[in-house]
Amino acid sequence: MARFLIAVWPFPGHYFPLVAIARSLRERGHEVAFYTGAAARGAVEGEGFPCFCFESVDEEHVERTLFERDHFASWKLPFRMKTMLREWLIGTVPGQVEDLRRIAAEWRPEAILSETSMWAPMLVLHETGDIPVAVFSTVAACLIPGPDSPPAGLGLPRPRGWASRLAARTARSVVDVMASDFRRATDELRARYGLGPLPTSVAEYNGRMPLYIVPTTPEFDYERRDLPPTVHYVGPCLWNAGDAETAPAWLDEIPRDTPLVHVTEGTVHNQDPILLRAAMQGLAGQPLQVVMTTGNRRDPAELDLGPRAANVRVERFVPHRFLLPRTDVVVTTGGAGTVMTVLEAGVPLVVVPTEWDKPENAQRVAEAGAGVRLSPRRLTPARLRAAVQKMLSNPSYRRNAQRLAAVFARHRGPDRAAELLEGLTAGPLAVRADSSPGPYLEERL
Repeated sequence: MARFLIAVWPFPGHYFPLVAIARSLRERGHEVAFYTGAAARGAVEGEGFPCFCFESVDEEHVERTLFERDHFASWKLPFRMKTMLREWLIGTVPGQVEDLRRIAAEWRPEAILSETSMWAPMLVLHETGDIPVAVFSTVAACLIPGPDSPPAGLGLPRPRGWASRLAARTARSVVDVMASDFRRATDELRARYGLGPLPTSVAEYNGRMPLYIVPTTPEFDYERRDLPPTVHYVGPCLWNAGDAETAPAWLDEIPRDTPLVHVTEGTVHNQDPILLRAAMQGLAGQPLQVVMTTGNRRDPAELDLGPRAANVRVERFVPHRFLLPRTDVVVTTGGAGTVMTVLEAGVPLVVVPTEWDKPENAQRVAEAGAGVRLSPRRLTPARLRAAVQKMLSNPSYRRNAQRLAAVFARHRGPDRAAELLEGLTAGPLAVRADSSPGPYLEERL
């Protein structure tokens, strides 16, 4: 039996998959605790895991920084976005280090599993402590840069021919120049702990940890063959906070002789409901049924969505396990949790990506043939209606979604992640060919 400490930000899309892994570890006889914010405490402790909440990290400030601004506007202003990311990713590291050192002395974990946006374990503790650090990607892709993938964050197409590879290399060079001050700030931070400058970007350096877990499959992540042997694709790691809920009675009242479309902007969206509004106008009166969810942060009655149509129902939240088996198309902004859950159910998507990792998820859905990507800048009710009709009239999208669902199931998600983490505490990792990113990896037995 080993002790694992999971370090994660208190955002549902971040801690949901890690709760799934924690459950698998516990089923295998291990102890698991979480280091996170108070906002996640109820969910973590509700699953029976100890929760060490932030003490030296200002959770309210992080919340204001990330969720009380117009994200979409920030992405249109790169320097504003850089400031926000620097404040979050680098500015909170000293508080994380202080908290984690205290927890390590008190609880004595044998390994730390950290999400990719909580940097203290990788930047500081990996070298100053004696606890191995594993990395968990909070997006549905591997963020380590390489020639088989465009630079992360831009949602660019997969490099295929020489022209697209040149374009990706050029974009990567531009990103590196723009991130030079970020690198300087990171090196200054490390110097405070007696550490030298990083030889690479933080994203690339994370690949030097003994284990890097990616919660998707190579088939969804461009079949990359340019990754270090520490990287392992395990498939989606899904956990639903509504597991204890029952199916809403009204779901059985929805006619079954017409297609059902589910429209969602994600769990914590609190900005202008551009997607819900376009769907309300574009799908109203069509020969289909629509179920919209606003997320728990917004009251459906207070949202300005325009005239309510008879074929559209608006709710805060509906558990996916009840809704997706009856759903023909999902329309979403493209959060990783939503995309992976929908594809695991074999349902095609229309993705209108707004910010963060959503353009990356949307592009991968489109490249896999499991849906289409619409630009939020060009979103209109008519374009959205046409995209939904395209999904319903062309069965290849559902076939591709079902193909991915079958691949996901073979990777075993949280159970495979737990096996890999066990290897982190027991000695050299035993790599199995069926979980490796590609044949370039050597088995270490």
